[in-house]
Formats: sequence, structure tokens, C-alpha cells
Amino acid sequence: MRLLLRQLRALEERLVQGGGQTKADKQHRDGKLTARERVARLADPSSPLLEIGLLVAWDRYEEQAPAAGVVTLLARVEGRPVVIVANDATVKAGAWWPETITKILRAQEIAMRNRLPIVYLVDSAGVNLPLQDGIFPGQYGAARIFYYNSLMRRVLKIPQIAAVMGPCIAGGAYLPALSDVIYMVERTSFMGLGGPNLVKGATGQKTDSESLGGARMHTTISGVAHFTASDDPDCLRQIRERIAGLPAAPARQQGTNTAKPAEDLYDILPQDHRQAYDIREILDRLLDAGPQLEFQPDFAPEMYCIEARLHGRAIGVIGNRRGFLKSNAGPRIGGIVYTETARKVSYFVEYAERRSLPLLYLQDVSGFMVGPDAEAAGIIRAGAEMVESMACATVPKIILTLNHASGAGYYAMAAQGFDPNFTFAWPTARIGVMEGDSAVQAVHGVELDKLKAEASPVPPELQQRIDKTRADYDRWLDARYAAARGHVDAIIDPLETRLLLAFAFECACASGHRAHTALEVLGS
Repeated sequence: MRLLLRQLRALEERLVQGGGQTKADKQHRDGKLTARERVARLADPSSPLLEIGLLVAWDRYEEQAPAAGVVTLLARVEGRPVVIVANDATVKAGAWWPETITKILRAQEIAMRNRLPIVYLVDSAGVNLPLQDGIFPGQYGAARIFYYNSLMRRVLKIPQIAAVMGPCIAGGAYLPALSDVIYMVERTSFMGLGGPNLVKGATGQKTDSESLGGARMHTTISGVAHFTASDDPDCLRQIRERIAGLPAAPARQQGTNTAKPAEDLYDILPQDHRQAYDIREILDRLLDAGPQLEFQPDFAPEMYCIEARLHGRAIGVIGNRRGFLKSNAGPRIGGIVYTETARKVSYFVEYAERRSLPLLYLQDVSGFMVGPDAEAAGIIRAGAEMVESMACATVPKIILTLNHASGAGYYAMAAQGFDPNFTFAWPTARIGVMEGDSAVQAVHGVELDKLKAEASPVPPELQQRIDKTRADYDRWLDARYAAARGHVDAIIDPLETRLLLAFAFECACASGHRAHTALEVLGS
């Protein structure tokens, strides 16, 4: 765990530098703050900063797109949870990479799912033209940003505040235009469908940025923007004032300390991911001290379902136990979902739905049980019930992947495709259809069995393919690989887990809204 954390921190420290100090110095010379400086001034001083997608695209484009050129996070602003999207102009002038679209869409989905205000701090040169085929077209191309803008504005009534704090060019100008209010900063902001050079080429007219799309023009002549700010700090101050005028957020709940010290979290998970540990030792360091009411403690013990409190908030917890367990039905293997496991979890989720208990899933699941006994016991039907109850539950759901997240068990434990409010992982997380050894058997098993029966050695060519399969799975199962592709919102330090989970539940529960966005938009 400690080695993985050191590697993660080194990577994160590199990514938060964006385009580097030279580019940051240029921002300052141009009279602008950097994206992260803007976010720090907008957020309350004591607020957690829950960054979403910091590692997205870190291993692509020869590492020239740190954080995909956009900062997306949640913070408290004037005491209210708010989603913030800030273009990082130190990374290729804030141009959009394909993964920039992915991150903005995820930020908008979080705002919609949790009914949170969203602030856009725009400072972008527009589409990264050499990569336009991964940005411009497609169902989840840049147009979907504007689709989500429109839904939030007209259907969901979610406050959207846009500040143009640098260039905002071409189609990107529709993002602020589809927001509720637009701020522009004097002398440094520009908003237009084309810049002066494009206008000259298209129409022959000569003009300059200020008269074509500057703050004064848009607030006094075109009427496209609503407010002018003298500089970045003034703009951020005005945004804070506007957010302060929104309906007050619910009072934050206060809980007790944990039963055991969080520092021990680094040592609970074994170095060998296949070894057992006691999930209760983790929960005693994450949850408030006090009663943990276990649901059906004598039935299907491989799944630990409890009612507890996190920073004073009542929640339900569903977690996989690991190791070999005893039950009245016979010995059980922790991390496996049996027929009884699925039915226990399904009922507990329905119970949480009736009680309005938000759910925390702690994933360390290897998959569903297979074999004649499992099929005869109706594992498929029970698994479907587990999936269906989870998919249709409207209480907030937050995922923390501790270790394995494999097979259909990953799906049934509220996988990302089922639209949980947030998905987090520890550095030890291993998300994939199966482990490398299982993949070797699945892909090459027939050949290996034949060679074994013939007492023949494994030929070099087959060994190379086996080694490649293992190497591929080692890479795919690295938590940083998952984070680079947006398969988790963030990889979090075990010592920060309690604070960030509490803030995530605060964000998820702030509005009291429970219906699914997709169903509402479709008119259900």
C-alpha cells in the first residue's frame, strides 16, 4: 500500500503542475490566475477539494495532457457543495482534448445526479484541431456538453454560472451562453464564434479582440454576457456572492470519532491481494464509533451488511468479506457471490430504499459462484435480483473499490455503469473482468491441457503469448490505468477516505433529490 501511495503521489504532484511553471508565469504576466489558483479562491478556505479525474489521460499523448487540460472538482462555496470546471490554460492554451470532453461531461453528470450548482471557469482556445475526430463528432462528443447545459437549464433547473476568464472560441462559446449567468473579465476575456484572424479570412473585415468579443462589447452592446469583472479575483468574488444568494444548504451533520485510528489502514490489506483480511477492521477506522447494526449476521456471512453512521449521517454499508468463512449452509469463500449472498444484498438494498439510507459499497469481489450446485440453486435469478434492486434504488450510492472488482460481481456491487453518485478506489484496486492467471487459463487453457496430457514442454511461442496475457492484465488491473480512463472518479488515500466519503455523501444528499436523471429526462 505505501509503495503504491508513493507512486500515486509522485504522479499527482506532476499532474497538478499542469503545463509547468513557465506557462503559469505567462498566465500571471497576462493578468490571469491559473486554473488551480482560481479554484482555490472560489472555494471556501476550509473546504475539502474533491477532484474528479485528475489522472484522466495521464498515460496518453506522451504525457502532454496533464489532467486533460481541465480541473474538475467539488468544493464548498459559501457553505454549499458546488461542482467546478476550470480550463487549465497552461496546458496547450486550455484546448480541448478528447478526454477533456469526458471530464466536463462527468462533472455535469455529477451536478445533475446530485442537483448541485455548477460553475464553469472558461479559459480555452477551443478544440485541439489535430485530434478533432475524437472531440467534435459522436453521441458523447462536445455537443453533449451543450445538451447537458440545456437539460440543466430548462428541465432540471440546476444553477449554472459561467465566467469567461480568457478565450472562449467557436462552439465552446455555447457553454457559457447556455448557462444562467455569464461573467466576463475586462481586458483578458474574449468570447466569439471566430477570432479576428478567422473573421478576416471569412469576411475580409479587420477587427480586434476587444471590439469583436471583449467584456465591454458583450455586456454593453450584444447583451450576451451579464456582468463585468475588473480582474480574476473580482470575478471570483462576484461568483461567490451569487452562490451565497442561492437557497441555503442543509446543516452539516456532526459525528463522533472512529473507534480505531485511521493510521492503521495502511497495514490492513495484505501485500498479496489474494490473502484474507477483516473488513470490520477497515470500517472501524472509517465509520463513527458506535453501533454497527449487522443485517442477517448468521446468513450468507461472506457479505457484510450494516447500518452505521459516517460523520453523523446514517448510512447502509455493503462490503465483501474475504477468506474462508463458516455458515449453516457450509463453508464459504469470501469475495464470491452465492445465491444466498445475492438475495441477502437484494433485500438489504430494498430495506435501505424504504429507510432512505444512502449506501456505501465496499468492493472486493471476485465474481459469482459457478458450477452445477450454484446453477441448480438459481444463481442467475438471484444475481438478477441483486442487480435489479441496486439499479432501481434511488438512494445515493457511493462506491469504494478496495481490492478486487471482477466479473459480474463487480456489476452487482453497483459498478460505474449503474450510475452511482461517486466511484472511488484505493491504490490497491484491481478492476477487470478477471485476474491474469484466470485469463491465461481462459485464453490458453486448452493448449496447456493438451501439452500437459502429452507431457510436452510449453513451446516458446505459446509462452510468449502467455506472458503477454499476464502483462496485459497486470497493466489493466492497475488502479492508475482505471483512473486514466475515467473508470473511477478518483484514487484516494486511505487516510483521507473518511473525510472524502463524508463530503461525497454531503454532496449526494444536499438537495434531498432521489430520482434518476435519465428517467426524469425520458419523462418517467
